[in-house]
Amino acid sequence: MTWRPPSPRRSRGWPSVRVPAAGGRPRPGARGAVPGPARPPRAVPWPGLVSRPARLLSLRRARAAQVIRLGVLTDMSGPYSEDAGPGSVAAAKIAVDDFNRANSALKVELMSADAGTKVDSYVTLAGNWYDREGVDAILDIPFSAGALALRTVAEQRNKMLLLTGPATSDLTGKACGPNHVHWVYDSYSFASSTARATVKAGGTTWFLIQADYAMGASLSADATATIEAMGGKVLGVAKHPFPGTTDFSSYLIAAQASGAKVLGLTNAGADAGNTIKQAKEFGLTGQGMRIAATLFHIPQVHSLGLPTAQGLVLTDAFYWDMNDGTRAFSRRFAADMKGFMPASTQAGVYSAIMHYLKAVQAMGVEAAKADGRGAIAKMKAIPTDDVIFGRGRVREDGRKIHNMYLFQVKKPDESKYPWDYYTQVGLTDAEEAFRPMNAGGCAMVRS
Repeated sequence: MTWRPPSPRRSRGWPSVRVPAAGGRPRPGARGAVPGPARPPRAVPWPGLVSRPARLLSLRRARAAQVIRLGVLTDMSGPYSEDAGPGSVAAAKIAVDDFNRANSALKVELMSADAGTKVDSYVTLAGNWYDREGVDAILDIPFSAGALALRTVAEQRNKMLLLTGPATSDLTGKACGPNHVHWVYDSYSFASSTARATVKAGGTTWFLIQADYAMGASLSADATATIEAMGGKVLGVAKHPFPGTTDFSSYLIAAQASGAKVLGLTNAGADAGNTIKQAKEFGLTGQGMRIAATLFHIPQVHSLGLPTAQGLVLTDAFYWDMNDGTRAFSRRFAADMKGFMPASTQAGVYSAIMHYLKAVQAMGVEAAKADGRGAIAKMKAIPTDDVIFGRGRVREDGRKIHNMYLFQVKKPDESKYPWDYYTQVGLTDAEEAFRPMNAGGCAMVRS
């Protein structure tokens, strides 16, 4: 009679099973039977022999160690979306594609998110990326208040910030730190260059319209210092709420009443574009008042159109039509951005990623992932050189330096093809374009 195990309805467990002798078969219910099913002996691995699951886990960890994960944290639809946003993500993708194609042993992955212009959103998203998503470096941050807050978040976790979007020069001054670099421009390089050129041209009295937050305050302070150092004077400052201001009429009336020769804009993005458009409508330029935009990028020129923007003098670190290298990159960018050419902040994302990955290669992936401060130090040790900004370096205070250019917006009849908007009228050498390192109050700078 063949033995069968009882139905589960008749028994809650397996029947007693006798441990068989070698070559024998167990007999249910026999004397000496022990409760429970027969169990195989526990495997004892040979010395040096790793089980397959452990080996697979080890391989997964090894693969993960060879992945660098980047995050673009930006403003996708707000006032800075033209200068950052989708364009910053597009530039990052080009950089990742270029690097992955040339370096198959190291994989680079990319994430992106919209933090708008809310400090809490930047802090929450960055903390989640660092803690849960394994992000090694965060880029862009076109919002100065957000960048200042993330400086602490990165330092606490020994992660990295590659700041291509914010303006405040405090990031390499009193708010400098070992876990971030400030890559493209800052309020000093833009405001001082534009103010210097305007005062030299006779614009000695100014009225400033300022975005009322960290970036605007920094631009106003740096512009005022240059104006006064050259013998000029700021007659008044009108601060508008940020974000959310669309009607600048009351600020323009105050500027007109001041009698200033120059309307200085210490706001940016769509706010600066709207201010210029409304100033033209109010007839300020027709009455002889000049407009000096201390932070203005090519997407705003495109939005305004040359009839409105013509004659405007501005400073920037990059122009798409400067040379063969900038044109080649910009055409690749435009193919992904419906024909739009990149702002310097967007092109700067490409530049920062490529230099960071050079540092990763130099120090090793595992070391770079484990030590954000060490990776920043390696970036400072390697000279910079790329198609975006040419040759430069990263200073001890975290300021990336390169040449800055003074441009004048063309008249409509001077433009010969799409996006042919600028004439270069000046150049400031890299070592002179940015605030002297010993003048910023950075605690990392040796006296």
